[in-house]
Amino acid sequence: MTTTQTGFVEINGANFYYEVAGEGHPFVMLHAGIADSRMWDNQFAFFAQHYKVIRFDQRGYGKTEPAAGEFRRYEDSHALLKHLGIERAYLMGCSMGGGVCMNFALEHPEMAAALIMVCSGPPSFKFETPPPRQWDEAVAAFDNNQLEKVSELEVQIWVDGKSRTPEQVDPAVRQKVFDMNLIALQYEKRELGKELPLQLPTAERLAELKLPTLVIVGDLDTDYIQAAADHMVAHIAGARKVIISPAAHLPNMEHPIAFNQHLSDFLKGLD
Repeated sequence: MTTTQTGFVEINGANFYYEVAGEGHPFVMLHAGIADSRMWDNQFAFFAQHYKVIRFDQRGYGKTEPAAGEFRRYEDSHALLKHLGIERAYLMGCSMGGGVCMNFALEHPEMAAALIMVCSGPPSFKFETPPPRQWDEAVAAFDNNQLEKVSELEVQIWVDGKSRTPEQVDPAVRQKVFDMNLIALQYEKRELGKELPLQLPTAERLAELKLPTLVIVGDLDTDYIQAAADHMVAHIAGARKVIISPAAHLPNMEHPIAFNQHLSDFLKGLD
């Protein structure tokens, strides 16, 4: 039975909650902006059988409350790994977390051994597409402090995805994302902290990424995410893409067995 180390550490003005389990090559998992570190429950214990797995709640998510001041998420990650004594790691991020991993790999390449981008893209990637049909209603609900309504609408956008009704999606997955997202929305209302971008847009630096890269996408995710996935495969040397179906923005939660198999095959190729 693998034991899990949990704790809090003060980094850049915020108090970060983290978990570490397993032995072997360090493997970091960064969550999406509609979730927290619990989105990796089906991966954390599984990969801790062969790797030293690290996950944490980014500032403004889960058990890590937002804090005042300017910050960069990749520098939060860098400081946390330094605190844990991690010198080099495989980096996996979903959505927002993928952007953090990519920025980390660009700014600290000596610490990045591989990059797994799950339903994500370069933070500055531009692709013109109409917003989801629920978008305006969600924005209005947020302004009116109807946060449960916002969370439900965002679950429709990101978990149900294109062409599916809520009834076609595992209710346990929907509820878990709803709950995680609601915490993030409550934190967002505090209006604490200001995230700073990289000086040079990430999307213009993909040729600098010289590390094994896997791009995973759900077939029902947004047109933007589909375009970002293709852009990364076209501009990161050696990157390859896996499509998981049927799935939207969180394929690891919807199809953990298939997801873990694709990821295991990729990681075994690195070992």
